Amino acid sequence: MFDRKRMVKDDFYITVPSYFRCPISLDVMKSPVSLCTGVTYDRSSIQRWLDGGNNTCPATMQVLQSKELIPNHTLQRLIKIWSETVMTREPVSPPAQLDSLTCEQASEIIQNLETDLENVRKHSFLQFSVIARSLSRLTSFVTESEENGKFLAADGARILPLVMSFLGRVRDLSLLEKLVLFCNVLLKNRVKIDSEQQENALRSRIGMANYDFKAAILMGLKQGILELRIAVAKFLELTAAHSCLEIHSTSISEDEEIYSELLRLITTSDWNPEVIDASLSFLTRLVLIRRNRAKMVRAGGVKVLAAALADAELSVPLTEKVLKLLELASGCKEGRNEICANEICLRAMVKKVLKVSNAATEHAVTVLWSLCCLFGDKRAAAAVAESNGMAKILLLLQSNCSPAVKQMCGDLLRVFRSKSSCVSWYDTKATHIMPF
Repeated sequence: MFDRKRMVKDDFYITVPSYFRCPISLDVMKSPVSLCTGVTYDRSSIQRWLDGGNNTCPATMQVLQSKELIPNHTLQRLIKIWSETVMTREPVSPPAQLDSLTCEQASEIIQNLETDLENVRKHSFLQFSVIARSLSRLTSFVTESEENGKFLAADGARILPLVMSFLGRVRDLSLLEKLVLFCNVLLKNRVKIDSEQQENALRSRIGMANYDFKAAILMGLKQGILELRIAVAKFLELTAAHSCLEIHSTSISEDEEIYSELLRLITTSDWNPEVIDASLSFLTRLVLIRRNRAKMVRAGGVKVLAAALADAELSVPLTEKVLKLLELASGCKEGRNEICANEICLRAMVKKVLKVSNAATEHAVTVLWSLCCLFGDKRAAAAVAESNGMAKILLLLQSNCSPAVKQMCGDLLRVFRSKSSCVSWYDTKATHIMPF
């Protein structure tokens, strides 16, 4: 069986070509088949995806014109030849373990890394292998204890601008992973960017390398193994939390590919909680800006969020994040149309009312109120009524909910009890809440 990163057989350590891996399972494909979009998957993985009621290509999120699976015999032969070659190779010793570092040694490595990165910046004197080794040793040092992480964040804060500007030059996935993990260590340990000079340096360096920086991020999300893609999603959220990196987040948010890739990361991870959390956190930050909501919706956001609510066993915090994103999506016309046309989404939201948390209930009710009362969508009202929504709303009215939720529930009941039909335009006078 092939590992996601490498195949291990006794003392063999062999890197697996990325195009031999299934985009869904990330394992080497046993029976590669292609969809009409041209993307190749392992038959068992894509069949499970299609059997689950999906009608899109997981990698591109394109709607499938045909669900026919075409065997990729050429790729299957290449995988067979490669596998047979691997089995006859001479043993390769596993990577040597890195010695534990003292704080003094770690500090010295940081100084050397700073010099190497400056050489790259000023003279394009590339020392990628030296830089990669320094990053590996420092990352290993951090994993040994919490104190080491705090030490590195304090001592290495000054090189964060250099490391982040260097990201734009990287086209090697292995080195990109080391850089992103190193940045995450610094940012997770709440590295402080104290001086105005340091803040300006970070702004200017990220700004100057903006295009390449964005390309490196997208490369990691598109081509990296699952661990790198998760790390990139976390990196985006951590950097967005720093005000001096706002230029970075704003630029990234303008590219619609970022929404597609973060959503694809969720759908191809088999509902991995770590993946969902990292992706949802950054998506939420992006769509807090009104103009970005339609971008997420066009990328297939409502479908992915609906599937997460209906199919995944989400924790309370993750359910709240999904519902919060749907609430934000309902703040644009495209989002409302997608939600109203998606019965799975509407039924899943009704189901979560009173079953998860007060916050989740409030998000769900706000979306339903917005669709049914504020915008008077008959499709939404009908779907909610058919999902036993009226009983849920009545129970909620009798609970210890907030005044705003209680008022929205009253508005919803008036819509459901309309004499003309189960749904009608409700001319609400409510000014108690601003849903988005």
